[in-house]
Amino acid sequence: MADDLGWTEPLAQSELFTDWALVVGDELAKHSTPVTIDDRALIIRCDSTAWATQLRLMRATITTFITARYPNAGVESIRVSGPDAPTWKKGFRTVSGRGPRDTYG
Repeated sequence: MADDLGWTEPLAQSELFTDWALVVGDELAKHSTPVTIDDRALIIRCDSTAWATQLRLMRATITTFITARYPNAGVESIRVSGPDAPTWKKGFRTVSGRGPRDTYG
């Protein structure tokens, strides 16, 4: 029935997100979250750049595990990002260029 209705891929993707600790291990799962699957790439957000680097080093192993365990999820690659960086842009009018860095000593 899931095949007939086209639910195979969304169900496999939700199962992948639910089983994230099984995919990467308990410790990495505490510090990373699968966000979405965009253009056949799994987007992962991490707590810090150190955890993001660890996941990037394991990218091939994780991709192989996902394609073997969740073949219908449609994941062909992984993109990992760290936490969002702060921005100094405020308001509607901002000036392009170096910004506040050009006044730092």
